[in-house]
Amino acid sequence: MNIIEPHIHMYSRTTDDYQAMYAAGIRVAVEPSFWLGSDRHYAGTFFDYFRLILEFETVRARRFGIDHYCAVSYNPKEAENRKLVDEVLAGMGEYLDHERCIAVGEIGFNNITDNEEYAFRRQLEIAMSKDMQVIVHLPHLNKPEGIRRSLKVIREVGFPENRIYLDHNTEDTMAQARQCDCYLGLTVYPYSKLTPRRVSAIVRQYGAEKLIVSGSADWGVSDPLALVKVIDFLKGDGHDEATIQKLVRATADEFYRHSPRWKPDFDLTPVDVSTFQR
Repeated sequence: MNIIEPHIHMYSRTTDDYQAMYAAGIRVAVEPSFWLGSDRHYAGTFFDYFRLILEFETVRARRFGIDHYCAVSYNPKEAENRKLVDEVLAGMGEYLDHERCIAVGEIGFNNITDNEEYAFRRQLEIAMSKDMQVIVHLPHLNKPEGIRRSLKVIREVGFPENRIYLDHNTEDTMAQARQCDCYLGLTVYPYSKLTPRRVSAIVRQYGAEKLIVSGSADWGVSDPLALVKVIDFLKGDGHDEATIQKLVRATADEFYRHSPRWKPDFDLTPVDVSTFQR
């Protein structure tokens, strides 16, 4: 099965991870913008980062047989500095227009503050003006309030819910989430968020429609092969092939297909290391 990893932060991963992902059947990856481990203080550092993931990371992934796309945004974890938010958003257009950028994201809430809402609203408005899809980050803590306020902002802005990938849902958010028309993300981490067993239970209770599973691997204890482990568990837990295919490829493809730049290549092959590394 060719797998789409729809939310993963490869900036923080090694080339060994790319090799393991390819060997396990992952052929396409989408990298949303995120926090780098410490808050940035200058707009230029954001712009350098956007270019790095859009260009260098795309080339690096391709060498290992993986087609790499990006989403660009001002991440909510750093959104308390409104002045910097304004400076970055004023210069973000060229990166949103880049040939490898297929969405705005991830945006949303971290601590569920008014400053985070300011950045969230502004970026939804930018995405609407550019007719782009959006990846929304639900906060790690107080998720029920996070999803309530996220949906409130989305509806007040008037952004189409079916163009939102509302990520990091858990059992605490799924009842609210199923009341909206967003695509819904389930994130699998070894020690936080969801396990394959919990994903299986959520799918059984709420169905697989518009659900997207990701590993979202980053700096922390996370797993770039999380999707492979989810597939194995779901097979053993009685889910059929069509359901599994939706969760790890078809629905992500359906969501990102709104972008004319989304042309996933599942037939890339790794390049001999000797041709690019000296």
